Amino acid sequence: MIDSQTVRGADTVPNASSGYDAGKKTKGRKRHLAVDTGGLLLAVVVTVASLQDRDGAFRITARLREAFSTIELVWADGGYAGRFVTDAKKIWNLAIGVVKRPEAAKGFVLLRRRWVVERTFAWLTKHRRLVRDYETLPEVHEAMIWAASTWQLSRRLTR
Repeated sequence: MIDSQTVRGADTVPNASSGYDAGKKTKGRKRHLAVDTGGLLLAVVVTVASLQDRDGAFRITARLREAFSTIELVWADGGYAGRFVTDAKKIWNLAIGVVKRPEAAKGFVLLRRRWVVERTFAWLTKHRRLVRDYETLPEVHEAMIWAASTWQLSRRLTR
């Protein structure tokens, strides 16, 4: 499952590596995650917040495919529909399943498979350093996400 989350940037984040997410009215960076069905982190890419989800999908899918060449199906939300679905099939021979919200639904609707990645975002924001982006380089923020994910996995193993 792939998804993205916009994170506010602190004053230490350079303007060259941060952007403005007009949809969420937030200045900062966007973290794109790929997780397995249990919510464990498989790949992460940190980009400027102004990057559209479907454009960031190419980066996270390339990183995911680089690490895990046997993956055949990736679930994504409705923001990734369109050209990305056909291009992923051509480039990586990867099927993209798009989870869309029912048109007749009003209010909050729990969507199958989407909750897994949303839960992972919630787990990550329990770590103080990931609530806001303080890092100068996007790569350092990626490393912080990996460290938090490793900590979360080690807590699961000790239960």
